[in-house]
Amino acid sequence: MEIEISKGNWVKLICGASNQDLPSITDLCAVYSVAGVHCVDVAADIAVVNAARKGLDWAKSKKGKKAWLMVSLSDGKDAHFRKAKFNSKFCPKECPRPCERVCPTKAIQHKKGVNEKLCYGCGRCIPACPLGLIEEEEKHLHINDYGKLIAEIAPDAVEIHTATGRIKSFEAAIATISKSKVPLKRIAVSCGLDKNALNVEKLAKELWLRYGCLQKYGYKALWQLDGRPMSGDLGSKTSRDAIKLWERIRPIAPPGPLQLAGGTNAHTIRLLKTKDRPEGIAFGGMARKLLQPLLIEAQNKNISLREWPEGWEAALNNAKKLIVPWLST
Repeated sequence: MEIEISKGNWVKLICGASNQDLPSITDLCAVYSVAGVHCVDVAADIAVVNAARKGLDWAKSKKGKKAWLMVSLSDGKDAHFRKAKFNSKFCPKECPRPCERVCPTKAIQHKKGVNEKLCYGCGRCIPACPLGLIEEEEKHLHINDYGKLIAEIAPDAVEIHTATGRIKSFEAAIATISKSKVPLKRIAVSCGLDKNALNVEKLAKELWLRYGCLQKYGYKALWQLDGRPMSGDLGSKTSRDAIKLWERIRPIAPPGPLQLAGGTNAHTIRLLKTKDRPEGIAFGGMARKLLQPLLIEAQNKNISLREWPEGWEAALNNAKKLIVPWLST
């Protein structure tokens, strides 16, 4: 049965997981899934996705329900992942291989170098190499590769980060994704406003163009409204900006649920009318910061939050304070 988004109580965790510790990604997904989020959004990277799925599967074993797994892509030139790279032929036989010990995903394999499918770009191995052989390399993810990647990951949903004037590349991304044949529940569209200008009418026109494209390929839309992207999600001012954008665009937006993001935090729900709220909300930096001290303490104990009863209970309580107010209509 599909999760209902239209009731105004649909909550997403933006994991921000491109270069975090994989155990932390697993714990974040587990905690917030048990707390009640309906979806977690992670980078479209195999290692990150595997870590997220581990947390979601664990939460399902405890709760009986599993949140959607959403992966984020971009239709712009900035879509890439960084990977570690070195030629293992130059490694001396007597090297104790500290790079292998510090790699959290076992991506560095003896005499084979770096397994790109396991590497997620944390960079720990670079300073660990006593000879300085390991480098950071940008691995560009081209739109033409999206179909193959989505077929391999098989997520529940996809988010496309786009921008004004990029409709052609958006159409190319959707066309490529459709070739994966993965039955996506939604394609979320995150389209930013013009820099330094709240041009809502222009944003609405861009969303309508993308709505037509999604209709062509038979996908359901979810519109993510970034009121204050990359704001750190702090204070009531960022919440007001997110709400202001939603209030202004809702009368002219294309069909589909509207989801608040970018500046959302614990203040957001108090600034909304009691029975008048957007169909969905996404929490990013605020959600991660609530758990960060406990995640660090768990790492210092060399255990996961799932293995630490006191830490798990504290993390779950923190997560519920943010999530539960949104779970009732």
